[in-house]
Amino acid sequence: MRLPRKSLEVATSEDYKLLENMNKLTSLKYLEMKDIAINISRNLKDLNQKYAGLQPYLDQINVIEEQVAALEQAAYKLDAYSKKLEAKYKKLEKR
Repeated sequence: MRLPRKSLEVATSEDYKLLENMNKLTSLKYLEMKDIAINISRNLKDLNQKYAGLQPYLDQINVIEEQVAALEQAAYKLDAYSKKLEAKYKKLEKR
């Protein structure tokens, strides 16, 4: 059974309208995604600039952290030495 030519033309016309609407919506979505990507890029640049501004302070923190670790090791060595010295003193005091 064949469909009448008129109903085929109506169906095809409706299909084209549907495709046209889908293309418009897709185009709008892509524009929204473009705006989002631009905002993300701008925010990333801002964050990178802020990070670059903080970098000298972060470097100073790293240096201080290394110095604190070295000082802590020196304190442990000094503590161990003072305990040995105290033990020697007590030993000599008993004589």
